[in-house]
Amino acid sequence: MISKAEGKFLRISPSKVRPVMDLIRGKDVIIAQSILLHLNKRPKEYIIKILKSATANAKIKGFGADKLFISKIVCNPGPMWKRFKAAAFGRAASIVKRTAHIKIELDLR
Repeated sequence: MISKAEGKFLRISPSKVRPVMDLIRGKDVIIAQSILLHLNKRPKEYIIKILKSATANAKIKGFGADKLFISKIVCNPGPMWKRFKAAAFGRAASIVKRTAHIKIELDLR
């Protein structure tokens, strides 16, 4: 592991992030950025931001982005915000607003 970056308490469901992560897992950083740039999914914004942070951390250590690849990318569930919505017959229906923790680790090819 050369560098890592983590985004915590992101306001998106982990189940929506995981298919986007599967597209770039194990790819070079430059290829992964180009894949995410042409993708039309909401999680790409979060992943691009974290990937840029990880490459910046690697540049501080003296490694170029052209030699790095994504060795590990994980999305874990964060805390859930619980809300209620009025339902029929005076009942309450629960709403769960999910959050995610995304972690990216880069390594040399």
